[in-house]
Amino acid sequence: MAAEGPATRRVQVAEHPRLLKLKEMFNSKFGSIPKFYVRAPGRVNIIGEHIDYCGYSVLPMAIEQDMLIAVEPVKTQTLQLANTNPLYTDFSTSANNIQIDKTKPLWHNYFLCGFKGIQEHFGLSSLTGMNCLVDGNIPPSSGLSSSSALVCCAGLVTLTVLGMNLSKLLAKYRGLQWDKVLRLEEVQAKLGVSLEEMLQITEDTLHPEPYSPEEVCRCLGISLQELRTQILSPNTQDVLTFKLYQRAKHVYSEAARVLQFKKICEEAPDNMVQLLGELMNQSHASCRDMYECSCPEVDQLVDICRKFGAQGSRLTGAGWGGCTVSIVPADKLPSFLANVHEAYYQRSDQDFTFEKQSLFATKPGGGALVFLEA
Repeated sequence: MAAEGPATRRVQVAEHPRLLKLKEMFNSKFGSIPKFYVRAPGRVNIIGEHIDYCGYSVLPMAIEQDMLIAVEPVKTQTLQLANTNPLYTDFSTSANNIQIDKTKPLWHNYFLCGFKGIQEHFGLSSLTGMNCLVDGNIPPSSGLSSSSALVCCAGLVTLTVLGMNLSKLLAKYRGLQWDKVLRLEEVQAKLGVSLEEMLQITEDTLHPEPYSPEEVCRCLGISLQELRTQILSPNTQDVLTFKLYQRAKHVYSEAARVLQFKKICEEAPDNMVQLLGELMNQSHASCRDMYECSCPEVDQLVDICRKFGAQGSRLTGAGWGGCTVSIVPADKLPSFLANVHEAYYQRSDQDFTFEKQSLFATKPGGGALVFLEA
């Protein structure tokens, strides 16, 4: 493959079975040939959970599984979406009158979000229509960002049709302002202390017992009405207890683990995998106990993965279900997959329908790309 500009490659479609199959299905569906293809990978958070929106870095990894879309711009203003998976029904709408029903998480809404996001960001009107055929092999609803990959693909599709360079979009965001709402990272920055010192401040300042709304108001010197209208989000206004100590302790300790993980990767000591695994195990314990975003099924899966050779294993994604990520030596991989399959999916008293996609190995994958046929 020869590079052709940022995030673009020319390929011989006939040499790539998945692209060739998608091209043939597109022709069967729309009676024409795609002009280009867009690909965006799923991702797994190796470490760093529930800290990004607090202002801290996480350590994600693109996986090999991805979303792939075949695209043909058309002269009409109709946007036609189809999916290679028959479970996802076809959808069509006007490219210049995008309506997204937020109450229904239908698959095409994720595409529409990416399409409309680009449209609104650049203040565009009178967009051309297009035919799109989507193919994905990221396990859905598993915490591996299948929906985000589809949104990303849709944005790239729209930019490519418009002939815009992705770097223009990224450059615009460099000047964005921070949120006006204080985040935990900003508290640390204003105090000018380390994450380890913030953990001690958390110990000294907050008590482990849950806070009531009234106690929060006394601490801040505000009324209950001010707490509900100025600080709490609509879905937390009726919360009766706040575990401030536990949540702050998770965020600061997890942020420190991400930095430790990065440092170990850079220094590459002889026992690197063991050290990285220990950090992943600590991360899971904190997610389970301090942030309370795990569940018994995930805890069981983590234990099984460690038992059969994972140096480290933890929940990934938002939690409360989803999936786990494990770091496994390559020579142990075949036995690891077989044993976890048997111990969790075949012997579990849960009603699991095992699929090949439910348990898989992956190396770091590539980023988002636009493919043009050579």
